[in-house]
This record gives sequence, C-alpha cells and structure tokens, in this order.
Amino acid sequence: MNLLTIAVRNLLYRKLPTALTMLSMALGVALVVVVLTISGVVEKTFERTSNVGYNLIVGAKGNSIQLTFNTVFFLSQPVENIRYDYYMEYLPGNGRQEEYKRIGGNLKDPERSGVYSFLMNRGFAIPLCMGDYVGPFRCIGTTTDYFDLLKHGDANDLDYKFAKGRNFQDFTEENGYFEAVIGSQVASEMNLTVGQEIFASHGAEGGESHGQGFRIVGVLEPTGTPNDRGAFVNIEGFYLLEGHVAPERDEESGLEKRGSADAPKRESKFSRVRLPIEKREVTAILLKPIGFNAIGLQKQVNKSKTAQAVSPISEINGILGLFIKPIKWALLALTSLVCLVSAISILVSIYNSMNERKRDIAVMRALGASRDHVTMIILFESVLIALLGGVVGWIVGHAVGPLANGWTEPSTGVRIQFWSINSAMELYIIPGLILIGTLAGVIPAVAAYRTSVVKSL
Repeated sequence: MNLLTIAVRNLLYRKLPTALTMLSMALGVALVVVVLTISGVVEKTFERTSNVGYNLIVGAKGNSIQLTFNTVFFLSQPVENIRYDYYMEYLPGNGRQEEYKRIGGNLKDPERSGVYSFLMNRGFAIPLCMGDYVGPFRCIGTTTDYFDLLKHGDANDLDYKFAKGRNFQDFTEENGYFEAVIGSQVASEMNLTVGQEIFASHGAEGGESHGQGFRIVGVLEPTGTPNDRGAFVNIEGFYLLEGHVAPERDEESGLEKRGSADAPKRESKFSRVRLPIEKREVTAILLKPIGFNAIGLQKQVNKSKTAQAVSPISEINGILGLFIKPIKWALLALTSLVCLVSAISILVSIYNSMNERKRDIAVMRALGASRDHVTMIILFESVLIALLGGVVGWIVGHAVGPLANGWTEPSTGVRIQFWSINSAMELYIIPGLILIGTLAGVIPAVAAYRTSVVKSL
C-alpha cells in the first residue's frame, strides 16, 4: 500500500473534521475566485467603455473627471454649458457655414470656416445636451451622427445596431423633430418599445416633466456600454422644450442678460422652425480628429478660457489606477487572509489528531515504516485537504459568474463562461494551495516524526 493511499484512508476515517476543514478552504478559494472574476469584469467593462469611438471631449472649464463621468458614463452632473457657436468652430471643412444656413440666427462672420476646422478634416464633432432624465435614466440630446459615426466594442469596430426600429432623423413629417432612440436597459426596465412616447423631466430624476414627448423610433441592441442606459433624443427637439433656451450672456462677463430666454413661437410641433444659434448651448462636444491632431488640438483648447479638452481614455485609465485596482488588491488581501485562516484550521485539525494517532504511528513504525514515511503521510493529508477544498472552492467561485450573467451581462456586455479565466492570477491558485497545504502540515509532520515508538506502544 503506497503512502498516498494511506493518507486518503486516514482522511476518510476522520470524515467530519476533514469535511469541515475542506469547507473552510473552499470558502476562502471561492472568495478569491469571485473577487478576481468581478475585478476582471469591471476592468474589461472600463476598457470597453474607453473605446468610445472619439478622441476628445470638449466641455466647460472645470473638473476633467466630472466631465468624463458625465459624458461617457452618464453619471455626475454637467460641469456647465458652452455656446453652440463655439461647437461650430470644430466642424470640419465648410461645416460652420452649412450649419449656419441650416439653423439660422445671429452669427458673426457666417462665411468663415471654424477656427479648429483645419484640424478636423476627415474627422467629426458631435454635440451633446444633457441635464434631463427619462425615469431614472439620462436623456441625451444629440444628432444622428451619434449612431451613424460612432462605434463600440473591444476593438472599437462595431456599428450600433437596432434590436427594433431605426435611428432618429433630423425631421420627419410624422414626428417632426421629436424622435428618440433608447438603450436596451431603458427599454427593458421601463417596458418601452418602438411607437411609444417618452417625456423628459427637467433638471433631475423625478422632476417636472416637459409637456412635449418624443416618439421612440429605435431600440438599441445591448452593447455593454453606458449607452444601454441612455435615452437619446433629437437635439433639435431638445432645444424646443420649455426651459432649454440658452440665455443671452454678456460677452465680457459671461453673465446672463435679463429677459432674454424666450423661445421662438411655433405654429405646431411639426413646424420646421429651429431654435436660432444664439439661443443654443451644448453640454459637451465629442471630437475625433485624424491622426496626431488630437494632441495639438487638446493643447490649443486647454490654453483658451472658453473650454477644456480631455482624453476619455486617459481619464478612464486614471480612474482604473486610482480607484479600481487598489480596491481589487484590498479585496484580494482580505480573501487571502481567509485562505490563511483555513490553512491554520488544517494545521489545528491534523495536529489535534496526533495524540489519538500516536499508537497508530508507533504500529506503522514497528511494521517497518521509517520516520520519513510517516512524515510524508501527514504532509500528503495536509496537501490533499488544501487541494480538494480549493478545487471545490474554484468550482463554486466559477459557478457564480454564469449564474449571475442574467444580471451582469446586460449592463456590462461581458458574458462570464464557467471555464473562462478572468485573471492570470488564477493560475497561481493551485501552486498556492500546494504550498499552503505543505506549510500547514509541517508542524504536525514534525510531531509525527518525533513520535517515540517505545512510549506509544
């Protein structure tokens, strides 16, 4: 009979203590696997979100992280608004002149190109207006370019697709300027679909709703990005809502002029009358210059007093390094302590059994087993408890992910497979368990090694 078989039989003889010790180790390893899985999903989600399809976010001067959170994740509150004619300075080519002809209003030097247009050739600039809510979700006013030009996915190569319907249009005879596209989570949680109307509440979740609604014409397929939690409306209709007219501001002080926030009168909601340029503001501008123009453009914008330009990739990576990864290491430290406590329980369990097993060890020695054989049997028992408990814990930890896919996949876009390794650190679990088991069995093994045959018999 070999030493491993003897170790297994010894464990089976002490079923209850062995099972309880294995359970403690299984819980520790399961916690480690769950922490690694969650942190892996969070990091993948952040990495996927950082592939936003644009290079820069331009917004009012203020906190760059707040601007990123508000624009990319639809969290926090807008920093401040900037003038619409400032957004027009980024339109490539003759975009500034064309926008003036399309909208109309008072604009200085309507025939000139935008100040930054030469840096935006073959790129794009997409405006965002934020501040309203649809239920608990953000309402975002933007243009059709948001879904026509932007892409998503790990490699930023996936087009936005619609589970139902289509992208909203600038103007239709059926709905005028009041069309909307909603994300998959908005549709599922609010039980909305194509053909229904949504009403934005002004200023905050649960605030007073605007009287004019937007007809849903499209529902996005799940993307695993914050866009799943957004309600996107035609920016032209957004401007025509009550309270969305930008006040006139003094050019030097920037202070609002009294009595200057009246919207133009419209004959009906299907009128083609647009809010003029001077009465418009935007919350942020999404820019995608071509090549290395983004670096030069960011520096130029940040030197001005009007706005700031931030790189969403840099800000998101900064958030990962500042918050997510330290939390991951802290949780790993706590779960590792659980494994350490489990190792101590293995030591205590085997050591406490030594008094009962002194006679058995003495008999083995009398039958020809050497001290080394006895020592190896004890070490095998310790390692087996650690390994078997660890394997059970690994299975339990990996089973949690697939079971939670119904809740996590719609919001993160990451599907957790049972056999998937979400962190390279998992590869160290088995060697770590062998090491823990060996160390936990050292003291009982030494005690077995020193057992006197004469005294025990």
